Amino acid sequence: MWVITVYSKDQTKMFEFDTEKEAREAFKQISGCKFLTQVIYFNDPCFDLVAAV
Repeated sequence: MWVITVYSKDQTKMFEFDTEKEAREAFKQISGCKFLTQVIYFNDPCFDLVAAV
């Protein structure tokens, strides 16, 4: 998951995206103080340890 966080004087907004591509496209369109981050869950299957045989 990808998240864009936008800060302004009065509020903070967060936008979630499933892919990096769509997040980067939206990031270009948003003005102001903004951050693009990737959220990584360590219980995702890609982090499972597999014993090498």
